[in-house]
Amino acid sequence: MTKIPLSVLELATVIEGGNHRTAIDNTVKIAQHVENLGYQRIWMAEHHNMEYIASSATSVLIGHVAAKTRIIRAGSGGIMLPNHSPLVIAEQFGTLETIYPGRIDLGLGRAPGSDQVTAMALRRNQETAHSFPRDVRQLQTYFSEDNADAKVRAFPGEGLDIPIWILGSSTDSAYLAAEMGLPYAFASHFAPAQFRAAIKIYRSNFKPSTALQKPYVMACVNVIGADTDDEANMLLSSLLNLFVGIITNTRKPLRPAGIFPESYNIPEVKNAVNNMLSCTFYGSKETLKKNISQFIAETEIDELMVASHIFDLDAKLKSFSILNEALAEI
Repeated sequence: MTKIPLSVLELATVIEGGNHRTAIDNTVKIAQHVENLGYQRIWMAEHHNMEYIASSATSVLIGHVAAKTRIIRAGSGGIMLPNHSPLVIAEQFGTLETIYPGRIDLGLGRAPGSDQVTAMALRRNQETAHSFPRDVRQLQTYFSEDNADAKVRAFPGEGLDIPIWILGSSTDSAYLAAEMGLPYAFASHFAPAQFRAAIKIYRSNFKPSTALQKPYVMACVNVIGADTDDEANMLLSSLLNLFVGIITNTRKPLRPAGIFPESYNIPEVKNAVNNMLSCTFYGSKETLKKNISQFIAETEIDELMVASHIFDLDAKLKSFSILNEALAEI
């Protein structure tokens, strides 16, 4: 099996006892570490009104990370385009690409990345999600040299080669990514239920474009690597607490390992969490090698992106190293 590119999704999550500054500082340390390991890219995601996530100003954070690294690609996983004017995003990412040429990715999603009240506070019309396909095309137009005679143009941005990705957590965006001939990234780290159906739709409906000649699928999954399976199982408890908080709407900072949530024993909660965990891999290097290689073979993905919700930074960095070693042996 040919080794596929390996990338990271980092949400700049605040840990218990930490704050937004430490979350951002840790994101930089993670980017520098995985860059040294040869990871392809690090993406950050747009979330709003979430006290324990520090990536709301996503383009600003991308620029900060790009400035602190050398060659790793930095991008959005993603920008929630319905929250923004396509012109503003074209200008922001055109500026990033101008400063860090050949290193910027623009992943686009149609969800608000927040609740409806917050969405309205972002000055977002409730109908903008329906105009997502049109807004993606408008964004492409702003980046195109063919827009030179238009009344509205994006500077910096026009004429720049900034890869656009379509993100998905259901089958809806699979059709759009296929129709537009764009690479497709699926959020199987928190919404794995429709992953296989979505990539099948994407591949079977794909139309070649100037951006991409054949389908390109990236799956984002949760990965926790450790020296032993038992240690990885203990580290998993932080992710369990995170998912329980999402399901029960009792969000907290990321908790230390070894504290297992009591509400996980409630059948409805446990079932929901286990569904979210179906694309989660944890264990020693050998365990990760076995399980992830099987996942790659079954899904035939072109790239693997990993989210690693581990409380201790050193353990998190080590997890990325263990995963890199495991995939190198596939």
